[in-house]
Amino acid sequence: MKKLYGTGVALVTPFKKDKSIDFNGLDKLVKYVTKNGVDYLVLLGTTAETATLKEQEKKNVIEHIQSINNKKLPLVLGIGGNNTKDIIEKINSIKNLSDFYAILSVSPYYNRPSQDGVYEHFKSIVSNIDANMIIYNVPKRTGSNIMPDTVLRLANDFSKIIGIKEASGNLLQSYRIIENKPKNFSVISGDDFITLPVILGGGNGVISVIAQGFPKKISKMVSLAIENKTKEAFSIFYEIVKIIDLIYKEGNPTGIKTFLSLIEICDPYVRLPLVTATYSLRQKMKDLLEKINDNN
Repeated sequence: MKKLYGTGVALVTPFKKDKSIDFNGLDKLVKYVTKNGVDYLVLLGTTAETATLKEQEKKNVIEHIQSINNKKLPLVLGIGGNNTKDIIEKINSIKNLSDFYAILSVSPYYNRPSQDGVYEHFKSIVSNIDANMIIYNVPKRTGSNIMPDTVLRLANDFSKIIGIKEASGNLLQSYRIIENKPKNFSVISGDDFITLPVILGGGNGVISVIAQGFPKKISKMVSLAIENKTKEAFSIFYEIVKIIDLIYKEGNPTGIKTFLSLIEICDPYVRLPLVTATYSLRQKMKDLLEKINDNN
């Protein structure tokens, strides 16, 4: 099986003003990122506000994206949580599971398991599903960190665990995994700020939030980094780093949805407990975007 390389996009779920799903906005978004060179699509991750979607809504989003994508790009499907048995059942209930390159599964949150507990959680899932899996480590959301030794243990013990989305923000942690991982295991940055150092240290790309706002720029930046063209890659990063900073200022996906509304892809609405961005943030983003457009 080919490795996932390059730029994956953690897609938002666009909403209308009444907070129902905006499928036209989803159409525009998927077509926009596909046309502008991203390598794969990530459905129903954190950025998709999956925690506030009903089960039927999730099914509708999956089917809609499958239909628009029409097998053009690999699809990665987010299904994770803190109830191991429930996750197995959810994954096995997906129709046409073979249409997905992998399941992206976040480490258990709230329960705060030990490293052995994390290992047993992923072991149990991967042993009971017919799909490849990418582990997702994001301590600031889950309250616990998957340590490099645990990642390497899982990578070595289960060939269906094909990679990790590493969003601890700890570069040394990524490097320890890269240095010791099996050949076919992918280390993917889950943090837009440290994408370049992860790739330049031997990582395989990024699952990015900002890539849906700047698909062409991020795809180019990541390709340059993979080719070891460091200076050119960083010139793109420095051009947009202030925008990356702004999209996280009031939470994700509040920021990226504000940005997508500025470039007329979809509306900025989010579901509670998230709230739409302040006027001040929107203005800062608008001013920066105008500067970036003027310089191109």
